[in-house]
Amino acid sequence: MIDMLIGSTLSALATGAGAIPILFLSRSLTHQWRDMLLAFTAGVMMAASMLGLIPEALSSGTFLSLVVGLCIGVLTLTLLEKMVPHIDLAHTESSIAIDKKSLLVLAAITLHNIPEGLSVGVSYAAGEGSEIGNLIALAIGFQNAPEGLLVALFLFNQRISKGKAFLMATGTGMIELVASVIGFYLTSVVDALVPYGLAFAAGAMLFIIYKELIPESHGDGNEQSSTYAFIIGLLLMVFLIETF
Repeated sequence: MIDMLIGSTLSALATGAGAIPILFLSRSLTHQWRDMLLAFTAGVMMAASMLGLIPEALSSGTFLSLVVGLCIGVLTLTLLEKMVPHIDLAHTESSIAIDKKSLLVLAAITLHNIPEGLSVGVSYAAGEGSEIGNLIALAIGFQNAPEGLLVALFLFNQRISKGKAFLMATGTGMIELVASVIGFYLTSVVDALVPYGLAFAAGAMLFIIYKELIPESHGDGNEQSSTYAFIIGLLLMVFLIETF
């Protein structure tokens, strides 16, 4: 239990650790860099979905569970997009606008982290000793760090303050700790739900990639640089998946 809590906490906090550089940026990004960041994020999410989440869903379940979970993820994000209004959060000095795209990205990343947390908890409960659990927590932590930086940069570029961007990015990772505890105590139930959860997260991320990130990154004449950024992001996540 203690090993699970330590490993899960460190894995979840890796998201916040990856977001730390956002606190030292002195200015916002140019429009071209913003488009490249969106495309880079799309590449990372594409690799995570196609080479991480979907293969894991298939290996732990069936093609039917993949289809069901993925479709539910897409439908959930579709409904969320229709239901989420434009929100202005009151601030002591200024109004901080959080648009649909920002909320959808946060939702997709958070949903993506839930099955990861469940996987960590299940690994600690099912493995002999803590070796398997530590390995899974380490692997997910390495993936969470660049994810945290991408989320924080994305939010900062949406005119959200550096401090709030850092906290919101960190918050997307902390959901893993809660999911890990649930997975640890409900291993028998979670084993059956994990493939659906993985597919659900993949569907949510694929929706964001094609509906929001790619069109946004190609709408202002920066198609070529954004395409290169997409490929670099995809290759980076492939490297992380293969290495860790």
